[in-house]
Amino acid sequence: MKILTERQIQQKITRLAIEILENNLEEQSFILAGINNKGMAFARLLYERLSSMSSKPIELINIRLNPADPLSEPISPGIDVGALRDRVIILTDDVANTGRTLFYACKPFLETLPKRLEVAVLVDRQHKLFPIRVDYVGLSLATTLKENIEVTLKGEEAAVFLD
Repeated sequence: MKILTERQIQQKITRLAIEILENNLEEQSFILAGINNKGMAFARLLYERLSSMSSKPIELINIRLNPADPLSEPISPGIDVGALRDRVIILTDDVANTGRTLFYACKPFLETLPKRLEVAVLVDRQHKLFPIRVDYVGLSLATTLKENIEVTLKGEEAAVFLD
């Protein structure tokens, strides 16, 4: 069942961008850190929207980790962690399920002292098993553990499905 259309996704991204800019008015710049494939695709869309709304410098980085087995390989932000010190970082993913992927994606930031670490997701399922708080949410859903959320973010085919 389709729960978000391409148009609705764009509206959610616009609202999220406005919230992020409002909450970071005093900041000179900030970093969007997308997690792997779909989290990075969501981060790119958010980056494009933020860039069209503000002249504030925004850096986009890709957090690489294996969601199925987060400790099987190094978790990398793709840049020197020293560059993250005293910076506002907004960790992004398409869906927050149990919070496990977001939890492990925070690992590189523990090696430095960011000014603030926030989380933005398109869909929050509210099934947190890890101590993760989502700051910016496109759509919040109370689903059963057996249900699945599938996100597609490619052009006019973009949609969110609940199976």
